[in-house]
Amino acid sequence: MHPISDQPRILSKIPSNLRDPLLTHFESIRSNYVQRRWESSELNGGKFAEVVFTVISDLIKGTVTSKPKKPNNMLKACQDLERLPADDSRIGDRSLRILIPRILPSLYEIRNNRNVGHVGGDVDPNFMDATAVYSMASWILAELVRITHNVPCQEAQVIVDGLVERKLLCVWEINGKKRILDPDMPKRDQVLVLLYQSITGVDQDDLRKWVEYRNVTHWKSRILSPLHTDRLIEWDQTTSLVHLSPLGVTEVETRLLPSYMNFC
Repeated sequence: MHPISDQPRILSKIPSNLRDPLLTHFESIRSNYVQRRWESSELNGGKFAEVVFTVISDLIKGTVTSKPKKPNNMLKACQDLERLPADDSRIGDRSLRILIPRILPSLYEIRNNRNVGHVGGDVDPNFMDATAVYSMASWILAELVRITHNVPCQEAQVIVDGLVERKLLCVWEINGKKRILDPDMPKRDQVLVLLYQSITGVDQDDLRKWVEYRNVTHWKSRILSPLHTDRLIEWDQTTSLVHLSPLGVTEVETRLLPSYMNFC
């Protein structure tokens, strides 16, 4: 299952005119957060909140809205949804009426009143604000996937992780192959960056071809094995799949992305 092509099935109860901006704004939050553009990540949280409000309102009321709408008062609008009568026959009724509406005002508040107004404090809270926005948006999207696709929470989170692939300017995809556009990036680092963008893991031979490493023996002994030993990747020699570990994600986000910002 390819997560991008599967979006309509996964979020089948959400029409494309709302599903597309929902995923677009979520990807904007995610990509800005990864590239450490904290204020941009916060600002897009408000747009995401507006789309989510429209989606849950339509799912609760059985209406169809042509485009995302901005409530005059987000807090009151969310409280109004909470006051609607419960419907045990509706999948995810409590999440739609109560849980998500209680999160949206906080997401919206960070966007409106905590973006460029950080003055006079000892610590710049942009990072923690952006982290809160990203976490809330991820949870909301996972919950919408769970509700509209009727899957367990763990499976919903896996789906969300694959819904929006990490997009990096330094990675060029063409005819089923991926290339790192910086020719001076070491092969080891290329592996980490390519895995960072590939949520579901990569076959070891495909990965070798992408970084154009010709010697198969050295590829395993000098690249994959040391990365695996350092716990930056998980190299399953039974399935031949290679996954980036949490340590590898940290390595990419803290060392590689800042170092290759002109490309990535």
